[in-house]
Amino acid sequence: MPSTPASQQNQLPSRASMIEAGMRCAHSLMMDEDDIWSRYSNDKTDIGEHLAGVIRTLSAALPLTRKLRALSIGSSSEPQFRILETAFSGALYLLDIDPQALETVRKRVNRQNIRHVRTITGDYNHLLRQPESVKTFFRQSLDNRKLDLITLHHSLYYCCMADWLPLFLNIHKQLLARTGAIHAVLMSPDSRDRHTTSWLYNHFAGRYFGITNDQSLPALKRQLENHPEFRDARIILKSSLVRFFVEDFEKLMKVVWMVLLYPGVHDYSEDQKEQIVSFVYDNFYLKKKPLFQKQHHLILYRGIGFPDPA
Repeated sequence: MPSTPASQQNQLPSRASMIEAGMRCAHSLMMDEDDIWSRYSNDKTDIGEHLAGVIRTLSAALPLTRKLRALSIGSSSEPQFRILETAFSGALYLLDIDPQALETVRKRVNRQNIRHVRTITGDYNHLLRQPESVKTFFRQSLDNRKLDLITLHHSLYYCCMADWLPLFLNIHKQLLARTGAIHAVLMSPDSRDRHTTSWLYNHFAGRYFGITNDQSLPALKRQLENHPEFRDARIILKSSLVRFFVEDFEKLMKVVWMVLLYPGVHDYSEDQKEQIVSFVYDNFYLKKKPLFQKQHHLILYRGIGFPDPA
């Protein structure tokens, strides 16, 4: 193959300038980071496929004339909006802490004159963790009516695992209809593969903060199965593998910062950020390696009696 002319080589960004660019983009909006992840990975397709199975199960268990209602917790700009909006014509509530992400959805709702979708700005940790606040949220934001589906798609990262059981107790007991489902999605807590999101998080959060990921949907499944509140529920765990690849280094780094929970959870120093960016540049960007994510789907069905829900 012909070599790159010297004039063109001189125009290529230097490693140092690329590292600087990767550090600068650390403070990107989470909505933008999530949009990049959604565009260049099959994550939302994966979630959509599992979500469609949940909706089919609910539809088979409920009367055809019933207009279904759903709540998406930590919805962001909701790439699977079309699935939820179509299936839940009774009401669709989108709850997120980021007003800019919800504004994106609100503009679409207004533009298309969609009347059954409502956006709610708020922190689910404050709204749904205590029984009294859940009752207030139910009355003021959900029109005092139970929900057929509640989703937590990549939103449990922002809640300590010790608070997951109280959260699920509250939404199961006070928000979910007698026949309904909860669908949660989260990356696997650990991996030995250096090209996975789980390995990256554990490596850098462990090195700089002594923290490893303990947020495990398989562990939550065991907790739920051992709690009397969920004795009549059917709880299913599935796993899948997501692939993310983009040739633009800044876009790659924006997703890495999202994975490493910067700055919302972990405040890496400038030196630490430089080490992270250098690692990603050398091990992913130069080698054109994709980033993989093993993730778990936890599906809880309530009031559904047939033997094998999808």
